[in-house]
Amino acid sequence: MSSNNGHYVKKIKFTKKMKKDYTLLIPEMAPLHFRLIEPILSRQGFHIDLMNAEGPEVLQKGLQTVHNDTCYPAMLITGQMLTAMESGKYDPHKVAMVITQSGGGCRDSNYINIMRKAFDKAGYSYVPFVSANTWNLEFNPGINLSIRTLLLALAGLMYGDYIMILANQVRPYEVNKGETDKTVDKWIEIISEKFKKGKGFMPGNIDKTMKLIGADFAAIPIKKTPKVKVAIVGELFLKYSVPGNNHLEEFLVEQDCEFYMPSMLSFGVYKTNGALEDLRAYGGKPLKRLIMEIVMAVYFKVEDMLIRNIEAFPQFTSPERVRDLMKRSEGIIDKANSMGEGWYLAAEILEFAEKGYENIVVAQPFGCLPCHVAAKGMLNEVRRVDPRVNVVDIEYDPGATKVNQENRIKLMLAVARENLEKENEKKENSNE
Repeated sequence: MSSNNGHYVKKIKFTKKMKKDYTLLIPEMAPLHFRLIEPILSRQGFHIDLMNAEGPEVLQKGLQTVHNDTCYPAMLITGQMLTAMESGKYDPHKVAMVITQSGGGCRDSNYINIMRKAFDKAGYSYVPFVSANTWNLEFNPGINLSIRTLLLALAGLMYGDYIMILANQVRPYEVNKGETDKTVDKWIEIISEKFKKGKGFMPGNIDKTMKLIGADFAAIPIKKTPKVKVAIVGELFLKYSVPGNNHLEEFLVEQDCEFYMPSMLSFGVYKTNGALEDLRAYGGKPLKRLIMEIVMAVYFKVEDMLIRNIEAFPQFTSPERVRDLMKRSEGIIDKANSMGEGWYLAAEILEFAEKGYENIVVAQPFGCLPCHVAAKGMLNEVRRVDPRVNVVDIEYDPGATKVNQENRIKLMLAVARENLEKENEKKENSNE
């Protein structure tokens, strides 16, 4: 139970009986990836719907029921949940809300209780909240995911990353506008059909399918022209969430940029490695450490499969393996530091700068102290290590206007265009 103005909000669990006719409402984070998650959960009998509402009204609902010093993602997601409840689309007594609990230093661990309080305040105290976590923080008897479902979800994460990374490198240069998105839709549909049948998650099948996907994207006619290349890094939710980052990807497309979005799988490897580093540094139960070692070994193999299939097509830039990425942060921040993206953020920025994406947008949420301390504390050192880094740190919160955020990014892009022009002039002079 959680306290709310002197009384307690009862935790309503999602039971096995609810599974039949309840709809699980999930905040949409990464649109492409989540299109692959839906058929996986539906196959196991869950009724799924994604929440992606946005706008001032949505944020206002969050602000009215959540303390204004809470993290921006919590305000936004709470607003989306309440908007869904009031939309008339669902029976309020037949829905359950799904929210992550990350554990560690992130306040995301407390979102679920904050949202229960918000729902109690709004008159929906009877709505079950389902915790999506890997730390046994909360248990719901109606969420009985099979091993096959978990393996399908891991495959979905790989496919989502693979399609996203290839599409983002083709779309800015395509000769026939819209061909890249048609190819994305084609493969999402093919993979979804496999997932509905409980297939497509074995390593051999993934490898074979990725080769076909890669060949399809590589065959799209393109015309390479000099463009500003931008990498998007920062807090996980804001990197990928369209409502969260105010359509950042669309804005960069409008600015005629090519952008690189890091893989979600790599972040999973980083977080698991962080938990393992904690066990190594501070001690813990030997069995837990053994389990984490096994999980890391699996993650490394899965990550290698993803990257190897991108590397098979030399025209595409692949992400770096986390084992190699970790070395980039040496001398800047300790590898045991995983708060606010920790060493991963510094290493990513240096990786992208070396691969030609030296113009960086760091997306940070209002109210996330670890993210701000980690980012601001290391940026000067990162610039010292690699002077090519041209970075802008953007804070997303209900009080900051989209225009203000975009104007700050435009200043970064103005420097980027100036640097690009100088680079092109050097190439032209060297060819004379």
